[in-house]
Amino acid sequence: MSKIKCQCGHENPFGTVLCEKCGRPQTSEAKESELVDMRYEGAARRSQTYNKSIIDRIWNFFSSVKIGIGIIVAVLVTAAIGTIFPQKFYVPAGTEAELGAYYERIYGFAGKIYYNLGFHDMYNSWWFITLIGMLGTSIIIASVDRVVPLYKSLKKQRTKRHISFMRKQRIYGEGTTENPDDSLDRAAEQLKHLKYSVKVEEGALLAEKNRFSRWGPYINHAGIIIFLLGVLLRGIPGFYVDDQMWIREGDKIAIPGANGYYLESKKFIMETYSKDEAGEVFGEALDRVGMIASNYQTDVALYKEKDNALPGSTELEHVKDYSIIVNKPLKFDGYNVFQMDFRLDELKSMTFQLTEKATDQSFGEFTVDLVDPQRDYKLDNGASVKLLDYYPDFDGMEDGEPKSKSRIPNNPAFIFKMITPNKPDGENSFVAIQKTLESEENDYKVNFLSAETRDISGLTVRKDRTLYILLLGGIIFMIGVVQGSYWHHRRIWIQKGSSNELIIAGHTNKNWFSLKKDLDKVKETAGLPTYEDRQDKESVADEKERGQS
Repeated sequence: MSKIKCQCGHENPFGTVLCEKCGRPQTSEAKESELVDMRYEGAARRSQTYNKSIIDRIWNFFSSVKIGIGIIVAVLVTAAIGTIFPQKFYVPAGTEAELGAYYERIYGFAGKIYYNLGFHDMYNSWWFITLIGMLGTSIIIASVDRVVPLYKSLKKQRTKRHISFMRKQRIYGEGTTENPDDSLDRAAEQLKHLKYSVKVEEGALLAEKNRFSRWGPYINHAGIIIFLLGVLLRGIPGFYVDDQMWIREGDKIAIPGANGYYLESKKFIMETYSKDEAGEVFGEALDRVGMIASNYQTDVALYKEKDNALPGSTELEHVKDYSIIVNKPLKFDGYNVFQMDFRLDELKSMTFQLTEKATDQSFGEFTVDLVDPQRDYKLDNGASVKLLDYYPDFDGMEDGEPKSKSRIPNNPAFIFKMITPNKPDGENSFVAIQKTLESEENDYKVNFLSAETRDISGLTVRKDRTLYILLLGGIIFMIGVVQGSYWHHRRIWIQKGSSNELIIAGHTNKNWFSLKKDLDKVKETAGLPTYEDRQDKESVADEKERGQS
């Protein structure tokens, strides 16, 4: 792009509104306007200068404030939609197929759409992560597009400005004085007393205060970017874990999200209030509810894969024993395992007996492990039982076939084949807790004898290495808020005109009242000419015009 040459001879980058050296307006809009736009000191911004290559168009797209606001609205709307139904962490289902069926069964067609669009795991969905990435890109590009030219302009700003620049400031005044040099000196002393940074050269004075406040919004942006980076890092394995695990007494399972660590449940303990402990107030609650837990905990053993173990080895090293109690989690290697829930008396195994109907002769007992059942059970006198099929959570018949609604043994049912010396081809029997179906011609039957139960602990596994990144982003953001809210960038230009004339101009990004208050003090001390606030003048004129109409 060709440069713009000002009347003062300085060559400005294409797109410059105000000359970098003298401040003359360079565009027709700036020349015709009553007041000049000082947001970016009239510097050329890349987004308003280049629009040829694909990179320019991408840059211009993300530098737009409207696009940034649109992305923020999209993030807020999708986050709000994600709260309509529970996220998958709070759904009592295991596999993805069970999740989809759960949302459709509980919430109908809306739940099915909700699941298919990924709102059930919204914060880990590709489209939400893309929105967060687009928001971060927009903030970075919009900030660089504005802060670089602003920094260059403020760093290179000249003390003496052209009269056209002065006259297009909101605060402006001109008049004669007996001794302009003396007035400049006294003004400089007073402004220094008011904590301004003062520079005087060639009969011109520039007083500046709180320039650092101009960087407040961009420090805000830096804090938001760091915060969004922490959010994105949560999707990388090892940085963030928030998972649930159900562990039965006696089981040893891998801890989800903590590679190489295993947890064994030794025992689940539940303690309840007695009427003597509860007293009169809670005694009524006990009578109404029946049982109130005073404590529940899981005694566990933590194991870790050995560092020098061969690949595929199951050799584990004992780390420690611990009792996980509510609000007293198991802590290791940055992980926290919390006691969150429990289930009492889940069926672990069931014991049956094979007998002959006519004589009640027993051929022995066999026990079916409901978590990992065997296929064949050898009994006495050459008899055996074969487990043909197993339905952990029997839910009736569908099209003449038994069905199970889950893999948890809440209501187990079995199809057994009973093989005896007299019946080498075997006899089939359908055995359930509430119902047993078998042919009347069967000579043998399977009787239920007993069941063994165990308790299950619901644990939550958490690890968050992004917490300090999020905290740092929040602190930096608040620093930017304070910096931009409680300090204001003020500038005062005073320079000599023809003969004994003095010209005054002032600008601030906020709090014009404070700037005028400082100018009044300098005016009284240095004998400066009267100034006017163009904004107030326009407001008064508009009111008069409305009154006349």
